[in-house]
Amino acid sequence: MADNWTEQCIPQQNGRLAVVTGANTGLGFETARMLAEHGAEVVLAVRDVEKGKRAAARIKGKVSVQALDLGSLASIRSAAAELRTSHQRIDLLINNAGVMYTPRKTTIDGFELQFGTNHLGHFAFTGLLLDRLLPVPGSRIITVSSIGHRMRAAIHFDDLQWERSYNRVAAYGQSKLANLLFTYELQRRLATTGTTLAVASHPGLSNTELVRHLPAPLRSLATLFAPLTTQTAEIGALPTLRAATDPAAKGGQYYGPGGWSEIRGYPKLVVSSRDSHDQATQRRLWKVSEELTGVTFPL
Repeated sequence: MADNWTEQCIPQQNGRLAVVTGANTGLGFETARMLAEHGAEVVLAVRDVEKGKRAAARIKGKVSVQALDLGSLASIRSAAAELRTSHQRIDLLINNAGVMYTPRKTTIDGFELQFGTNHLGHFAFTGLLLDRLLPVPGSRIITVSSIGHRMRAAIHFDDLQWERSYNRVAAYGQSKLANLLFTYELQRRLATTGTTLAVASHPGLSNTELVRHLPAPLRSLATLFAPLTTQTAEIGALPTLRAATDPAAKGGQYYGPGGWSEIRGYPKLVVSSRDSHDQATQRRLWKVSEELTGVTFPL
């Protein structure tokens, strides 16, 4: 595998359809842009359709916009139904959208916002679209996690929605750990199909809008030290793009920046936390996610 995997390493994607969540800005926009410029047809699945249209206008290639609010199971079901009607096959589903370090809020369905959006929303969206991926040779589901999956991260089955107490860092860590647990369990279930792969990625520290929910003092420090500690969204998107397009990628792998502490650098295979590989937790989270969302997978 290439040591310095860049945009130029992306194989041609002609004839492939990619659905990218949260694609109107930041990492999602750069992921969608590079896929489209390499020939893929790309669907920007976004909460704000007008912002999505403005983003689409900046991308060269065949691009469309799909309304999707990952904080609403009704919106997820509606978006999946519309995509199923308009597309008989999906080659790439990239679960990129996310929120980070938000104040205590809930989704429309009453889920804690970070867990509900980052994990449960993508769990449901994936399950509802999976039969459009399963028959497609080489199809992949990429879920974007974070180095935050190691930070105060655990799955609090006794209080998944943080109703007793709330810590924004720990809640984010739970949601990003859930992304990896989901990916690994999904890959184990997909292994018998022989077609679709589930792969995970993380962007390191990238300069995107996610930092907007940091407390003001931390946000100021993040801005001050950004040139030294972060990388652009264009570089931060590369681990996801490698997971999605590198012919050598395998199901259950995890890509992130190759530099010190995986903060920045060219994408390479990285290792997630020990907790993320606990199969009992993976299975339990899957069962709970099915119960909370009402979505079961055709596997």
